[in-house]
Amino acid sequence: MILFPAIDLKDGQCVRLKLGDMNQATIYNPNPADQARAFEAQGFEWLHVVDLDGAFAGESKNGAAVEAILAATRNPVQLGGGIRTLAQIEAWLAKGLARVILGTVAVRDPALVIEACRRFPGQVAVGIDAKGGRVAVEGWAEASELGVIELARRFEGVGASAIIYTDIDRDGILAGINWASTLALAEAVSIPVIASGGLASLDDIRRLAEPDAMRLEGAISGRALYDGRIDPAEALAILKAAKGEAA
Repeated sequence: MILFPAIDLKDGQCVRLKLGDMNQATIYNPNPADQARAFEAQGFEWLHVVDLDGAFAGESKNGAAVEAILAATRNPVQLGGGIRTLAQIEAWLAKGLARVILGTVAVRDPALVIEACRRFPGQVAVGIDAKGGRVAVEGWAEASELGVIELARRFEGVGASAIIYTDIDRDGILAGINWASTLALAEAVSIPVIASGGLASLDDIRRLAEPDAMRLEGAISGRALYDGRIDPAEALAILKAAKGEAA
């Protein structure tokens, strides 16, 4: 069970959005590399990074900040936002990313995702962002007609390393994870699922440590860490204990 601290990049700075709205961004650290170092020092073992500008533009817009993060931490880093081609995937992996997250392109061009999984086994995750139960694309700016489980099942058996499932209706407002839909997704597919959107408190961490949630690979935390609502040491200790009990 992995707790992934999030660094969301906008204009080269570490921010958090409210409900995916680029006009409702709070700057938490103007230096993302420093934030990456801080998360590593707190004991986190992975890092979740999103190029928000890139997600809307369809191409990398915070490349310098991402490269600074990679240079600053020894932790594996997963990156999403604006990665839409095999060339972009290969370039980012060559720079040292542990895995790329493909979201919009998973809807627009699933064949590309399948090919990426074949070429780069274990290094491609699928990002599924949902609003009202439907998959959203283009930095959450557009809704599709696809259901979450319908999309996820397209990538069964192709080598996707994880599905990162975000409930946009809860993201950045500390409303708590949508456990019903997240666990239903984890039940429906064999691909490991990472929960995202709404992690609000240590109560959510304790819920993550319950036996039915242990099928998840982990969860992503953003605003609750930055606001001090979740103590990193306590959260990591809860998950470590749960992992030991499950073993």
